[in-house]
Amino acid sequence: MKMATIKADNKCRRIRASLYKTVSKRLGPEANWLQNHIAACPRCRRRLVSRGKVDLALSFVKSQPHSLDLLMRANKQAISVLKHSLRQELEADKLRAKLPEPKLVDKYSRYGHSAANFAACIAIMFLMKAGLFSSMDQLESKGQKVIRQYYAKQAGQDLADDVFADDGA
Repeated sequence: MKMATIKADNKCRRIRASLYKTVSKRLGPEANWLQNHIAACPRCRRRLVSRGKVDLALSFVKSQPHSLDLLMRANKQAISVLKHSLRQELEADKLRAKLPEPKLVDKYSRYGHSAANFAACIAIMFLMKAGLFSSMDQLESKGQKVIRQYYAKQAGQDLADDVFADDGA
């Protein structure tokens, strides 16, 4: 049963690939009729060249750091090529003043190091506190043993046993 499903999937994959190649040859940028039209039509050549320039500019924008007003400047340039009636629309005014809204992570990323340092300090404090209390418990039990031995030597074991009877040592 599984083998039949795999064969059907492979056949579907081959058909889709063949269909894609056929459509690309007939309608894609390499189609003969399209190449002939672009060679003969100056308007389409200009548009194609402009699109190439836009693609190139976008690739540069992606690779370079930019200021926050880049979106606003790009919108102004885009609006400037629209028809005059469209440039006067309310939406065009909104686009001229549009600034990007940074993601929440980007907005607070400058505090990341401070938050990490603060968390590290808190963790160190907890570790110190836990270590300090365990050391204090050890110190207390050792101190009681020393004092018990002192009483045993000075006053006798019976008196030391009576004084330290409730500590269980």
